[in-house]
Amino acid sequence: MTDRYHKTVSESNVLTDDNKVKEAVAAILAANLEQARTADVYRLIFSSIDLTTLNATDSPSSVARFTERVNDFETDHGDLPSVAAICVYPNFAPVVRTVLDVTEVKIACVSGGFPSSQTFPEVKVAETALAVEGGADEIDVVMNLGNFLDGDWEEVCDELSELKQSCRDAHLKVILETGALATAENVRAASVLAMYSGADFIKTSTGKGYPGASLEAAYVMCSCIKEYYEKTGRKVGFKAAGGVSTTEEALGYYCIVKAVLGDEWLSPEYFRIGASRLANNILSDILGETVKYF
Repeated sequence: MTDRYHKTVSESNVLTDDNKVKEAVAAILAANLEQARTADVYRLIFSSIDLTTLNATDSPSSVARFTERVNDFETDHGDLPSVAAICVYPNFAPVVRTVLDVTEVKIACVSGGFPSSQTFPEVKVAETALAVEGGADEIDVVMNLGNFLDGDWEEVCDELSELKQSCRDAHLKVILETGALATAENVRAASVLAMYSGADFIKTSTGKGYPGASLEAAYVMCSCIKEYYEKTGRKVGFKAAGGVSTTEEALGYYCIVKAVLGDEWLSPEYFRIGASRLANNILSDILGETVKYF
């Protein structure tokens, strides 16, 4: 007997043939990449960055300095948009909240036993609640891949729904870890389950331990977002993360989002790129000189 989770996924018509997905991505890039190389697009991508520090060596002082650079950027480059968010470990949410002066920049925290999601559900819920209490506007959690790959999709969805409740008014980004999922069929299933469990964004990867973001995974995820919106009327955002460091790589994700979802999704409200090195690289392309600001 098919449960409602498998039934919901089976009703999706999103393409899952891996070869055809690659062909679709190649066609989108061939049609859109060259014309995307403009200053306006670079500025949009910069404004969609979740500027990230997730290091074992992070400390309150290093995170405070990291945040001060975002404050300084608004003063030094007032003609350019700020990044979308600062992404840190959950214990640093109060630090960013105290130091950050730029009101439009969100505070994002990884949570829920990041990056493996291997801890007690109660710990995931508590960590998420504490991050929100500490000032997080957005929470990035990893889907329980073990349960997903075992086919225990009810457990996966129940946990995500509980984490969504713990977020209160904060947005929930669900990381699919697409490099571990490996196939378009798995990426489609994980995308559908995450959205029906309340995800405000679906995100490619942690950048920790598995292959990071890919354009093929992005295509499948964005196709699922489009299908979900057509069925429910609710917009879900897309975030690429894990190895996106160059302007050229970022342009690929911009082209996928534009081609599949349209201009409505091309704003920080629905399009993000999680990165640390990308900000300096794309800023260099905007300014026409090598910059190491962040």
